[in-house]
Amino acid sequence: MTFSMMRRFMLSLALATLMSCEHHVENAVDVEEFPSIFPDYIGVTIPSDIAPMDFDLTDTDFDCMDVTVKGERGGKIHSNGTTADFDVDEWRDLLSLNKGGKIVFSVCVERNGKWFRYKEFDMYVSQHDLEEWGLTYRRVAPGYEVYSQMGLYQRDLSSFDEYEILSNERIPGNCVNCHTSNKTNPDNYLFHVRGGQGATVLHKKGNTMLLDTKTSETLGLCVYPYWHKDGRFVAFSTNNTRQAFHVSDPSRVEVFDYDSDLQILDTESNTLLLSPLVMREDYNETYPCFSADGSRLFFCSAKQRDFPTGTRDVRYGLMAMDFDVSHASYGSVVDTLIDAERDSISIAFPKPSYDGRYIMFTVADYGTFPIWHHEADLCLLNLSDGSWRKMDEVNSDDTESYHNWSDNSRWFVFSSRREDGLYTRLYLSSIGEDGMATKPFLLPQRNPRHFYERMMYSYNVPDFTKRKVEMEKRKVSNGILSEQRIRLSSRR
Repeated sequence: MTFSMMRRFMLSLALATLMSCEHHVENAVDVEEFPSIFPDYIGVTIPSDIAPMDFDLTDTDFDCMDVTVKGERGGKIHSNGTTADFDVDEWRDLLSLNKGGKIVFSVCVERNGKWFRYKEFDMYVSQHDLEEWGLTYRRVAPGYEVYSQMGLYQRDLSSFDEYEILSNERIPGNCVNCHTSNKTNPDNYLFHVRGGQGATVLHKKGNTMLLDTKTSETLGLCVYPYWHKDGRFVAFSTNNTRQAFHVSDPSRVEVFDYDSDLQILDTESNTLLLSPLVMREDYNETYPCFSADGSRLFFCSAKQRDFPTGTRDVRYGLMAMDFDVSHASYGSVVDTLIDAERDSISIAFPKPSYDGRYIMFTVADYGTFPIWHHEADLCLLNLSDGSWRKMDEVNSDDTESYHNWSDNSRWFVFSSRREDGLYTRLYLSSIGEDGMATKPFLLPQRNPRHFYERMMYSYNVPDFTKRKVEMEKRKVSNGILSEQRIRLSSRR
């Protein structure tokens, strides 16, 4: 055993000893209420391939907590200590045995030598697995004007293991953002670098390329990417963005675009495909995404306003136009799916489900970047009949923003500030056949209160990934720090 392995073993042993109290439940008094736990996992629906749903009591005035979990179809696991901490292998076996059923939690606490037993609560184990290895996301301090410490990371969802994809410690003074894969497949993967060494890093078919996406016919560098299902095309916007700070408004920060257009990158020819229909001077277009079958391009569009005075009048609607893959060309008509001016709303981050049924999006009162808008909520558009609704079953009183679908379109992940109004955390939920979502649950962590109280970073742009993203960090960072870039051409 190496020194580092021994050190990790000793730290794990010390933590396990600290969390264990090994007191046995005797003569417990029944309490006619559910335990108050963090995270609130009572009644949630979970996939059978998720990490243990460890939790803490919100009331710290106790000596020991004893938790027994029984499956309605069999199986039993146990935790005894200062936090509910379940063995990963035992947890997996329990969920596998109870897939499509439920597991029942019995929580007892000891205070001053007396035991109390709370009402039992359930978790429901979905018959539909995630079928994803994990999540990718950016972890960033909630700053505004400088590129502080940040990075792209990935998390194994069946355990608590997190891995760095690339952090800006390797490329000082730069920002990494807008990472995305093709339908959760990291074989086609890209992200942007902003700063003195700006580039779009595109990984495809085992090759990694550094692109300079600014051309003489576009506003600037490409952002907000979305892959076409076939992997040849990537839709982008270019945005001339500014931000302002409110003196008294609780939304704090306002981000707005002076200009923004759309383009589609043909990765076979390194050509940006342009169309005057999505490069209008009197409208701003942003947040492009392809339909599940790849035949349409969805995006957000708003009338041009005077900034910053006209910021509160900016309302982005949801639009669509055809895309001809065989000829690599846009359609000739732009359709309005949701009229934002009529409905007095503003739409951002449209994400189609991969089964072609829905588009999930964020809606706010106005503006293009709602991550600091406390009224921002998730909504769901039914593509079969054009109806849409706010997802009240998952929304909170604070900001809901970035979101993405699992490949099987049974699950989605989204970010929310509901815990403290400051930091975005990640939540997961499932969609039923009726289009209704289950109660969302916070991304599981070991000893979660300790983790989240000390986690001084926000999560944003989460996405599922089928496999671990493999990247030669040194090679890629050295390439970013070099001057070598592939320049793009453009055609209308």
